[in-house]
Amino acid sequence: MNNLLRMSNITKQYPGVLALDNVSFDLNPGEVHCLVGENGAGKSTLMKILSGAVKKDSGRIFINDKEAEINNPSDSQGLGIGLIYQDFKLVPELSAADNIFLGNELSKKLSLLDKNKMNELAAATIDQLGEKIDPSLPVHKLSIAQKQFVEIAKALRRNVKILAMDEPTAPLTNKEIEILFATIKKLKETGTGIIYISHRLEEIFKIGDRVTVLRDGKSAGTFKLNEVDTRELIRLMVGRELSEEFPHHSTFKGEEILKMENLSGGILKNINLEIYKGEVLGLAGLVGSGRSELVRVIFGADKKESGKIFLNGEELNINSPGDAIESGIGLLTEDRNLYGLFMELNIRKNITISNLNNLLTGIFIDEKKEIENSLQFFQNLKIKAPSTETKVETLSGGNRQKVVLARWLFSNSRVLIFDEPTAGIDIGVKYEIYNLINKLVEDGIGVTVISSDLPELMGVSDRIAVMCNGRITGILNKQEFNQEKILTLATKFLE
Repeated sequence: MNNLLRMSNITKQYPGVLALDNVSFDLNPGEVHCLVGENGAGKSTLMKILSGAVKKDSGRIFINDKEAEINNPSDSQGLGIGLIYQDFKLVPELSAADNIFLGNELSKKLSLLDKNKMNELAAATIDQLGEKIDPSLPVHKLSIAQKQFVEIAKALRRNVKILAMDEPTAPLTNKEIEILFATIKKLKETGTGIIYISHRLEEIFKIGDRVTVLRDGKSAGTFKLNEVDTRELIRLMVGRELSEEFPHHSTFKGEEILKMENLSGGILKNINLEIYKGEVLGLAGLVGSGRSELVRVIFGADKKESGKIFLNGEELNINSPGDAIESGIGLLTEDRNLYGLFMELNIRKNITISNLNNLLTGIFIDEKKEIENSLQFFQNLKIKAPSTETKVETLSGGNRQKVVLARWLFSNSRVLIFDEPTAGIDIGVKYEIYNLINKLVEDGIGVTVISSDLPELMGVSDRIAVMCNGRITGILNKQEFNQEKILTLATKFLE
């Protein structure tokens, strides 16, 4: 069988970093070839070279056994290559249809855009994916999952033969993942080759045919997925054995830190819940259950209609995120790129920006103090970057999450809420995040974790509060955890 794609001995050097060191990768027609590795292993760089966004230093690329030069995204698209990035490449102000046809717009007479035809075809393409989205809606009004389907529809409309997907299931529900996997199988049947990048190793074995492991910019091997197991993949990715998936921490239920009393607003109905020192409180529920709405009210992003919030026994009057931050409440949002970080600023500025008062000498910021403080968190959290002057937009997902955490620690937060803390983060960095959560708990910080990954939620939590239709339907202690029990509570008030 001829290769659909062959990348041979690809090398890419950045100042001080050898991102790719003679990496080879190939893809066959109708195959799902998975690409795995820790953040910073070289996966994104390899895909950026394939997309034409980054130029290789050396190596060769072949499409259907014919050598190809890819110098820009236009070259890549012309060769039938499509990439769906973890950070969506959509224009928020444009409609879903406009995004799907961007660069390939349909016109009527007098060169006017044929909006009706574009909407019709966009809707039909999205419908192929088993999803219903109004194609005339601006992208900024769509959910993360809907944006993902718009990205896939955009690729389908361009009749790609090579499709790379970077963490495609990170924002999706289980039902949406099933729809995506069904779509991938259909694409395989048409001869499309899929490059599938994911940190969720269970997905690799469900959907993949072969897997290539990258570690520190080098290939650690390519394997048929029926010839390798999860443990071996993890060992190849991280270069060591991980003795357990979720590190143990000593649980002790200390004094109450945060209390919600009859909290209502929007979908929320009479929420009564406490967070204690010495434990991790998990929040479970299906999409739309009210988990994120609850933490938005606690953080002041949404207004409560009634009820009270207490911190260390003192009632809080939270009307904005600024009030919450000043009270000592921090939120690590699900979409860390959009809501958690200033992507164009460096690590130092991102860490210190929420507590500049702590750096003032008179009316001026003490830059030496700022450098010293940011460097302390940079080193303690083991953020992988050349220095604190590195722009956040160049960091991997796991290191971006560490920067957000560093900011809240610098702000002296007493309560930290993690919303999907390991979405798009590799297995090695996940373990680091879990260890950091345990350390926060040991230091007396109140920690709440929201996660759609039930094994993760059960692995890190000491108690789990389950929500459905804006209500708490049950609170489980660790010895009561199992997925069936959680899902039963998560569907209690559904029609």
